[in-house]
Amino acid sequence: MARSVSSKRWLAEHFRDEFVQKAQREGWRSRAVYKLIELNERDRFLKPGMTVVDLGAAPGGWTQYAAQIVGSKGHVFALDLLPMDQFADTTVLQGDFTEDAVLHELEAALGEREVDLVLSDMAPNMSGVDSVDIPRSMYLAELALDFCDRMLKPKGAFVTKLFQGEGFDEYVKETRQRFDRVVVRKPKASRPRSREVYLVATGKRVR
Repeated sequence: MARSVSSKRWLAEHFRDEFVQKAQREGWRSRAVYKLIELNERDRFLKPGMTVVDLGAAPGGWTQYAAQIVGSKGHVFALDLLPMDQFADTTVLQGDFTEDAVLHELEAALGEREVDLVLSDMAPNMSGVDSVDIPRSMYLAELALDFCDRMLKPKGAFVTKLFQGEGFDEYVKETRQRFDRVVVRKPKASRPRSREVYLVATGKRVR
C-alpha cells in the first residue's frame, strides 16, 4: 500500500530529527530517551539501587537509560504488549499491565522489592484527531495512576506522559492529592507543535 503524503512527510521529518540522529549515534533504543534524561536531570527521581517499573516500555529507550542509572543494585521491570529485548538489570514482562495475571507475574518477579518509581511514556496509536486522541491518552495516564495506587511504595515517584486538553487539569489536580510535589515539564525532545508534556510526581502520600 502506498504511503500517504502526510505519512511520507512524517517519515522525512523523523529521519531529519536531531534527536533521532543523536540516538542512533549514541546507541539509544529511541529518541524518547532524551525526554527522560532531561526530566531526570531537572528533578532527580532516578537513583542508583532503585526498583523501577516502566509501563509501555517498548522499544526500550526509557528502560535502557533507567537501567544504567539504577545499576546492578537496582532493577527495572519493563511491561509492554509488544516484545522487547532485555538489558542488564532488567526484567521484561509482555502483556497488559491492567490484567490481574500480568500484575501477579510482576508481583512474583518483584519478590520482596518495593517499587520506588513508576515510569509511563504510553501513548495510543494517534489518529491526528484531538477529540479522539486526547481521551485515549488520558485513559492510559489514569491507568498508570491507578497502578501507582496499587504498586508504588509510600514516598515513591511517578513520571507520566500527558497531552494537554480535556481532562488535563483534573488529572493534575488528582495527582496533587496523591503526591507531595507535582510539576509539569515540556522537554526539548518533545516536538514543539505537540500537546505532549510530562508530569513528575514525587513523595507518594499514604491514603
